[in-house]
Amino acid sequence: MADFFTARFAQATAVNGAIAAAFSAAFEAGLCTGTHAFGGRLENLYLGTERVPALVPVLDQARALAAAHLGCDAGKLSTGFWFNRMVAGQCTLPHCHDDDDEMLSGVYYVTVPPASGDLLLHLNAGEERLSPRAGQFVFFSPALVHEVTENRAATTRLSIGMNFGLRD
Repeated sequence: MADFFTARFAQATAVNGAIAAAFSAAFEAGLCTGTHAFGGRLENLYLGTERVPALVPVLDQARALAAAHLGCDAGKLSTGFWFNRMVAGQCTLPHCHDDDDEMLSGVYYVTVPPASGDLLLHLNAGEERLSPRAGQFVFFSPALVHEVTENRAATTRLSIGMNFGLRD
């Protein structure tokens, strides 16, 4: 498997605003649950698609891309996802996603202000630095150590982390 690959979500302009607005409203209302405290913030914020319906086509395309890459039927893949909200001064520490039965991990970028942090992938051949764009997917092995550099923007960056595995 290649270390990572990227793709674009063609309908990003149409859905990213709705995703960001629904997430922000739920976050402000205290409806998100969180885990994984990194650097003084909850890294993984959970909120279902019933609260963010605009996310459904993003997850559908992500699952289709993951299935094509893995050579399996998309209907056989489960998709776990969470939101990552990063305000000015925050970063994500190095980590990987190989805790359970994940076959592929990924991220989708909803809002990416300039200077809001790069994705660093720690490859065997060295470090790869990706400057994300709204509407972009990045997929990688769950065992690949990765991190996000400091958000130096004045506004919030929002992304969605994903893990794909076989359904039970």
